[in-house]
Amino acid sequence: MSLKQITVIFLTLLMLVGACAVIYKRIDFRQNCSGRLERAANANTVELAVKELDAAIQYAEAKGYTSGYTSVLYNTPDEDVEYWYNNLCASRNELLNLSDSTSTLEKTNTLMKLRETLTDIDKYGTHVIYPDGLQFYPNNILWGIIRYFILIVLFVIFVLIILMN
Repeated sequence: MSLKQITVIFLTLLMLVGACAVIYKRIDFRQNCSGRLERAANANTVELAVKELDAAIQYAEAKGYTSGYTSVLYNTPDEDVEYWYNNLCASRNELLNLSDSTSTLEKTNTLMKLRETLTDIDKYGTHVIYPDGLQFYPNNILWGIIRYFILIVLFVIFVLIILMN
């Protein structure tokens, strides 16, 4: 094996490890947070909504998604983690304040409000609202470097493969 071939194999493995780490972070976030928020938004009962919100809030607290910004260079309102977290907690408290004697209409209106709070609709359909890059928070700089590193390695592999021919 030539040095170029060994380099291509090493860089490919390195790129795959980085890509797998990024994919894992996204899947973990989807399963434990945004997926739970989507289920809370789609819940037909207050109890189901509270259960899913509780799971998402516990995950957010365990990961430290309670304050700060996901942005790297400058802070923007859509990347405010504390606002997002407080909004989740306020929604949960509003659901818990509903009593058994609350009318079905009021419960339904509260669930509709929850859906509007947790989701947004754009040209691609309905999606859960959370700060961009939250799944990589608080190490957004590191994960950004890893993602750019993957792209650079892909380019280097491409160049080396062309040079080998």
